[in-house]
Amino acid sequence: MASSSERMRALELIEFQDDEGPCRDCLLTGEQVLNVRLAGAEVRWPRFAPKAREAGFEMVHAMPLRLRKDVIGAMNIFSPDLRELSPQDVNLTQALADAATIGILQERAIRHETDLAGQLQGALNSRIVIEQAKGIVAEGRHVGMDEAFALLRSHARSHRTQLSDVARSIIDHTLAPSELRVAPGGQHAPAKRSP
Repeated sequence: MASSSERMRALELIEFQDDEGPCRDCLLTGEQVLNVRLAGAEVRWPRFAPKAREAGFEMVHAMPLRLRKDVIGAMNIFSPDLRELSPQDVNLTQALADAATIGILQERAIRHETDLAGQLQGALNSRIVIEQAKGIVAEGRHVGMDEAFALLRSHARSHRTQLSDVARSIIDHTLAPSELRVAPGGQHAPAKRSP
């Protein structure tokens, strides 16, 4: 949420708290709210309209922030005067709202890609650590790689810890391969790997 003045920000918070007002209507319907005089709007918005008038506004408008049919928000325009938006004003204002929508969606996409890249890098790093630990365990215990993995996994499960943490302990020598045991009653079949 952004606002060009503190008065407008306060009204937008009132809209959110009272769940009524031009922004809410615009968001729910995806339609523009244009040239609404606050005097007489108490029927439509019984809590919002009086507060907006007390704040010094006479007219209100709202434009949807949308891309095609997807509405992601709405932009309020509060006017201290009884000045209606002309068709040209409406077109210009909606163009600004559309530009804001594109900026918001691009920022979301970049943030999503950054988060995904971080998650994939974390998974890759974890996998590398586990593979290194498997090699150390296989060498130290004279077992195959599948059995080394089963020992690491069994230790992690029996100690309720992350497999990658057990692997790091093997690599930094705070846990010796000889300390790895199959959980009581546990048969370790060759570890199943996901593709």
